[in-house]
Amino acid sequence: MYKRGDLPTAESNPSETATRPPVEPTGVTDDTPDVPTEPRAAVDALAAHLTATAERPVPPATNRWLGEAEAVARDAASEGLDSETRRKRVRQVVDLLESAAETGDETADRHIEAATQCCQVVLDSDNGL
Repeated sequence: MYKRGDLPTAESNPSETATRPPVEPTGVTDDTPDVPTEPRAAVDALAAHLTATAERPVPPATNRWLGEAEAVARDAASEGLDSETRRKRVRQVVDLLESAAETGDETADRHIEAATQCCQVVLDSDNGL
């Protein structure tokens, strides 16, 4: 089985489909979760926190929810979205994170908590997206 972000090779398992290449989260560490107070920065941090969970040992079912949340968060952090669409994506991330089961990993849990706080910063803001 592959972790989110791994790319299977033809030699490792030709029936597997490729996933996105791994992305190094910027500004996010396992020791100090970053939760910006500025909404646009919080969207970027949200995506980074969920990207960081891809490297953690979490149960496969939880990993699928986190992978979906990460994909939506990365879309929310992309350029060219209007504020309404960006907020909609962040609300979708909240719903996906609420559906995820326990991870069993303290580091993943810290990133998920920070991601949830980032969502709150965005959804509580009036503008800045």
